[in-house]
Amino acid sequence: MTVARALLSVSDKSGIVEFARGLAGLGIEILSTGGTAALLGKEGVPVKQVQELTGAPEMLGGRVKTLHPKIHGGLLARRDLASDKADMQSQGLLPIDLAAVNLYPFRQAVAKGLPFAEIIENIDIGGPSMIRSAAKNAEYVTVVVDPADYGVVLAELQQKREVHESTRRRLQARAYAHTAAYDAAIAGWLAEEQAKAHPEQSGGFAEAPPLNEYRRLQILRYGENPHQRAAFYAAVPQPREPTLAAARQLQGKELSYNNILDGSSALEALKEHALGARGPAAVVIVKHTNPCGAARAPRLLEAYKLARDADPVSAFGGIVALSQPVDAATGAALAETFLEAVIAPSFDQGALDALRSKKSLRLLEVPLLGEGREAWSPEPREIRTIPGGLLVQTRDLADADPRGWRTMTKRAPLAEELEALAFAWSVVKHVKSNAIVLARPDVTVGIGMGQTNRVDSVRIAAQRAGEKARGAALGSDAFFPFPDGVEAAAAAGVTAIAQPGGSVRDDEVIAAADRAGIAMVFTGVRHFRH
Repeated sequence: MTVARALLSVSDKSGIVEFARGLAGLGIEILSTGGTAALLGKEGVPVKQVQELTGAPEMLGGRVKTLHPKIHGGLLARRDLASDKADMQSQGLLPIDLAAVNLYPFRQAVAKGLPFAEIIENIDIGGPSMIRSAAKNAEYVTVVVDPADYGVVLAELQQKREVHESTRRRLQARAYAHTAAYDAAIAGWLAEEQAKAHPEQSGGFAEAPPLNEYRRLQILRYGENPHQRAAFYAAVPQPREPTLAAARQLQGKELSYNNILDGSSALEALKEHALGARGPAAVVIVKHTNPCGAARAPRLLEAYKLARDADPVSAFGGIVALSQPVDAATGAALAETFLEAVIAPSFDQGALDALRSKKSLRLLEVPLLGEGREAWSPEPREIRTIPGGLLVQTRDLADADPRGWRTMTKRAPLAEELEALAFAWSVVKHVKSNAIVLARPDVTVGIGMGQTNRVDSVRIAAQRAGEKARGAALGSDAFFPFPDGVEAAAAAGVTAIAQPGGSVRDDEVIAAADRAGIAMVFTGVRHFRH
């Protein structure tokens, strides 16, 4: 359909001036509201205020601007239906062929912690109404809710003065997804406010879970296995913390479903140690969502080599996450091992040159990763799906703070043992249960994970550590139900253990540690990861 008239009403004004200027250059009449109209007028773009069309002023402090038959009639009218054409003529309605609308920044108002009344004023009414009217009539009207689509729409208009039907249909679906997510955010916030007001009834969880808007980033080649189909979606907007959904891929093959799962696991484990330029460099290597090596050191190259050499067999084909920009020397070391992906804040030119020969290796730059944890605002909850339902929980963001630990054995940990325990404890929370991590200060030496009993995880960690288990510290994600796990650790040469405590047999477990001369602390925190 030929576009003769466009309605522009946006809170996010990114790109709107250039888009409007392009429309005006095609002779398209532009209608607009409030701040958008003022901006376009200031920039010299010809614009007609909505009230000039409706004959009704903005009212109720701006709550009513576009809720008028001349707006919604112009958007909803079917151009080739005789009865609609008759109504348009009798009511003086003019067709509106394009609507570029985005909504009041409700989520941002909530994130800022504004007072309840101010957040309510950031609930858009006219915007969603216009979007829904335009989207319903996508056979005749183009609806644009994302500034990223301005260029596509303008290019098609410049070619034929119309927007292709396939584009209109794609934008129609995007528009309804946009308003649905917006309404879900409002409903979720209101429900959470009620949950906070009545925690005795809700346990602090809303009746309906708050859901983000998600946008498809890519269609994946397949899922976990070749017979499964898969796609990758990103939350809109992205949280202010490092995420794989915000990564920029610099080289390598397309990310797979398993790459994304493993890469996200590596990034989450690295966040425990990512202190920005002020702190030591940290490296985590992940295989099948489990860390197989983690280390900290003054220099990135040293940290990488320590993490790789902690379990070089498992590191082969793994994903590496690094807390600091990758330099040429570290890039050359990374090139020595077959890896699926490398995640870092950035890569300098020397690193890119060193890794260029690894054409399949995926290099991912992750925003915010190099800034340190004080710059982040972590998402407070995580959601998992099961067939027929959702599981929602607060994220496991508990810090490894030894000051709150209790020594339970006759011998307290030495300073070096306590440092190793703290490092093991920071890693074990990212290992699948039952999880055991053997470590020296700032480096893992053996990891056992995913077993159906804890003593087998101890044996696996000790086997992988070999002689490096002697003198190592052990972190256990949950309590030891029997003394056998401690006895297996003692046989391997472990000298200190950190575990949550809480077993009915704690006394027996502590006695086993005392017999072996092992120092044991209770952290009081469990880190199950299923």
